Amino acid sequence: MKFISSRDNPFFKKMIKLAGSAQQRRAAGLTLLDGVHLVSAYRVALGQPEVLIMSESGGESAEIKRLLEEWKSRESLSLVMLSDSLFREVSPVKTPTGIMALARIPSAETILIRKTARNQNKRGGNEGFCVLLEAIQDAGNVGSILRSAAAAGATDIYLSNDCTDAWSPKTLRAAMGAHFFLHIHEQSNLPEVVRAFSGKVIATSLRAKNSLYQTELTGPIALVFGNEGVGLSDAMLQVITDEISIPMPGGTESLNVAAAAAVCFFERVRQMETA
Repeated sequence: MKFISSRDNPFFKKMIKLAGSAQQRRAAGLTLLDGVHLVSAYRVALGQPEVLIMSESGGESAEIKRLLEEWKSRESLSLVMLSDSLFREVSPVKTPTGIMALARIPSAETILIRKTARNQNKRGGNEGFCVLLEAIQDAGNVGSILRSAAAAGATDIYLSNDCTDAWSPKTLRAAMGAHFFLHIHEQSNLPEVVRAFSGKVIATSLRAKNSLYQTELTGPIALVFGNEGVGLSDAMLQVITDEISIPMPGGTESLNVAAAAAVCFFERVRQMETA
């Protein structure tokens, strides 16, 4: 195990760049996973990450000790320990858990191969269930949408060029491992994706006449969600098939985009269960 306490260390400098820059993450094909749950989820879904990174105080955690013992007993382990002060600089959270991992960003094809190998039967009922995200800026919203989409059985996620980075540490933390079960396509031309899609393409809208609960969602479907403030662009509005509204009998005028997405996803689940 290598111990690092200097800010001049090349590995530490690399971690700082990866933590703060989507461009650096894309160029390197690497990202940072924070916390035992996320690190373990990556290992289960995709195998061992490149490097396991621990803080000095994290080395005293019983949970982290168990994780290290399990890994050491089964496979070779590349382990780096950072001083607590350096670890706090890299960690995306105010109260670090004491463990992170440097992990390779998987391609959509890698996820498909791994997922098919694990279970070839579970994907069939949701084939053709896609989610398109246009210009969503908040990492927490994107992460929450990915988490709900994975839970509801979506297969593919397409993000526009101006969406926040799907593989940022904050997005990863909000998604809680959902990334590793979805085919994520970043920097997508969403109108082209829509034109190539053979099923319904549906967006939520406050002005829509048809309710979510009056709309058939059991076939091949792409659900589209737009920017938190301005919604969908004119280019996207021109290519979608239908607009639907979410009934809100209470006093609010709208839902957070992540909440709206979850409502739509699980209405599809309900319809699939009762079909």
